[in-house]
Amino acid sequence: MFDFESVVDQAIGTLHPQRPVSSGTLVRLVGLRLEARGITAPIGAWCEVRGQNGSRIEAEVVGFSDKTIYLMPFSEPDGIGPGALVRVLSQSGHAQLGDALLGRVIDAQGEPLDGKPKPSYSAKQGLLGSPLNPMDRGPIDRILDVGVKAINGLLTLGRGQRVGLISGSGVGKSMLLGMITRFTKADIVVIGLIGERGREVQAFIQETLGPEGLAKSVVIAAPANVSPVLRLKSAHLSHAIAEYFRDQGKDVLLLVDSLTRVAHAQREIGLAIGEPPTAKGYPPSVFALLPNLIERAGVGRHGHGSITAIYTVLAEGDDANDPIVDIARASLDGQVMLSRKLADAAHYPAIELNGSISRVMQDLLSPSELKMANRFRRLWSLYQQNVDLIQVGAYQIGSNTEIDQAIEMREAMETFLCQDRLSGVDEAKARTDLRVLMEL
Repeated sequence: MFDFESVVDQAIGTLHPQRPVSSGTLVRLVGLRLEARGITAPIGAWCEVRGQNGSRIEAEVVGFSDKTIYLMPFSEPDGIGPGALVRVLSQSGHAQLGDALLGRVIDAQGEPLDGKPKPSYSAKQGLLGSPLNPMDRGPIDRILDVGVKAINGLLTLGRGQRVGLISGSGVGKSMLLGMITRFTKADIVVIGLIGERGREVQAFIQETLGPEGLAKSVVIAAPANVSPVLRLKSAHLSHAIAEYFRDQGKDVLLLVDSLTRVAHAQREIGLAIGEPPTAKGYPPSVFALLPNLIERAGVGRHGHGSITAIYTVLAEGDDANDPIVDIARASLDGQVMLSRKLADAAHYPAIELNGSISRVMQDLLSPSELKMANRFRRLWSLYQQNVDLIQVGAYQIGSNTEIDQAIEMREAMETFLCQDRLSGVDEAKARTDLRVLMEL
C-alpha cells in the first residue's frame, strides 16, 4: 500500500537535511490553504514561506492534522511552490501599542498606510487580549452623547455599551456611522474598517473624520482585497488598541465596520481548513469568534475606563433573521435597525424604532424621561401599524384615541427623527425637544 506521508517525510529530509526544528517544507497548496510538514508550530504562529527563487511571503498557522500544519498566507503565494522552506517567525500574534498611534492609519500588521514613518510603539501585548472577570467590570451608569437626536432621545446609550448598527446594503449605514464618529464625545476613537471597499477608507478619513477628528483617532484598515487572515487580525488589533487606551482610564469609542465582514473572513478560513459549513455556510468557529470579540469591549475594571463599541452588521438581502444578525442581537447590549423603506422616502437617518432597542436605557434615564421616550415609540409604532388603513381612508377618526394622537403628531415625530448629517444634536437638546413634543 502506498504511504503518502512516508514519501513526503523522506522528501523533506532530502531537501532540508539540516533544517532546525522551527522550520519545515511546503508540500501542498489547496485553495487558500498552504500545507507544510516537518515543522512544529502552535495555532496563531506567524511563519515565513521562502520559495526556491527567493520569493517570500508571510502566513499564519490556522490548523493542523497529524504531522501537517495548515497555513493561510497574508498575500498571494506567487513564486511559492513545493519544497519551499517554512520558518517560524513568532509563536503567537501580538499587537504593538503606544500613544504614537493617535492620528495614524495603519494596516493589520501595524504598518503605516498614511505615508508617514512607522509609529514608535511603547508597549506590546497579545493580539487576543486578556478576558476580564465579569465581577470586576464597572457598571454602565453614564450616558454617551452620540450627537444623533433619535438615538440620544429614544435609544439612549451608555459608556461601555456594545451596540449593533443593523441594515441592508445602501440604507445609510455608513452615513450614520460617520455622524456618530463626528459627534460622539469620547477621549479616543478607534475605527476598524474591515472588509469594506478600499475607496471608502480615504473618503472616511477626509470627509468624515477630518484633521480634528483624526487627531484623536486610530484607523485600522483592511479592505476586501486583503487576505482573510489580515481582515481577522484587523478586528483583533482594533480591540487590542481600544483596550490599551481603556486601561489608561480613557473613554474609548470603538467602531467596527463591519462585524459581518469579520464573520466572512472567519468563514473563509474555517472552510479552507475543513470545518463543516452550517447556517448559510458559516462554520461553527464563526459563532464562537463573534461573542468572544464583543466581550472584549465594555467598562474596564472597577469602572476604570470604558470601550463603547458600535458594530455595523449587514443584514444580507434585508434578512433580519440572518445568522450573523441573530448572533449579534444575542451578544450585544442593543441594536439600531435601519429601514430601507424610510431611506427610500429620504428619511435620514433611516432609524426604524420598531426593532431598535437600548438594553441599558432604563438604567440611565429618570422615570419621567423614560416614560416620554416610550410614549413616543408607542405612538410611532401605532402609526406604522395602521398606515395602510389611514392612507386609503379606511380608518375613521375617533375610533381610537391613541391612533388619533399618532396621526396628529406624525409630522412632528418625523421632524424629530430626521437630522442633517453635518449637524449634531447633543443629549440635552434632544431631551428638551422630546419633552416639548410630547407635551403638545
